Amino acid sequence: MRVTKFEHAALTIENDGAKLVIDPGSFTLPLDDLNSVVAVVITHEHPDHWTADHLDRILQYAPGIPIYGPEGVAKAAGGYDVTVVAPGDTVTLEAFTLKFFGGKHNVIHESIPIVDNVGVLVNDEFYYPGDSYAVPKGAKVTLLAAPVGAPWLKIGEAMDFVLAVAPRQAFGTHDMTLSVIGRDMGRARLKWAVEQDGGEFLALDPGDAADI
Repeated sequence: MRVTKFEHAALTIENDGAKLVIDPGSFTLPLDDLNSVVAVVITHEHPDHWTADHLDRILQYAPGIPIYGPEGVAKAAGGYDVTVVAPGDTVTLEAFTLKFFGGKHNVIHESIPIVDNVGVLVNDEFYYPGDSYAVPKGAKVTLLAAPVGAPWLKIGEAMDFVLAVAPRQAFGTHDMTLSVIGRDMGRARLKWAVEQDGGEFLALDPGDAADI
């Protein structure tokens, strides 16, 4: 299984000739090589995690594929056929088994509504929490995509999240709001956290991939 990081929060996962797209949003450049896409997962409704332009382009190459997201995504993306998923749900399709965790976006400020958010565990090996610190309880995560920069993120809490998941490997995501210096500082903190349980930190830039 190959996980490729793109700008900000967008990821693709390839397994046995099938591809899964996660969170193609407004800070992400148009994705290429979309013919093998079998599904899209959108963790929540904020535009940095999905746009109509991205979905239209994906569906042009892979018409009729399912789009999975929480209730808030189904409401926000009303023109698309979104299959609603919630924490505790499991979906199996093609070469992927998806398990969903969490339920709510992390708090940004009391004045800003809290929206639905799901983390997704793929094939019991790769985990991405969306905009939350939801831990996939009971899972032994091989590779973790850990948020490193956001209006809701405090780096100490992000470190605690990595410590709680204790993956074998981790890389930073959700990073387009950071300067290069700020991103590298955050990566260094996440590196420390993953190494506390004997894991390894991967410094992935857009287009870089990790194999599981």
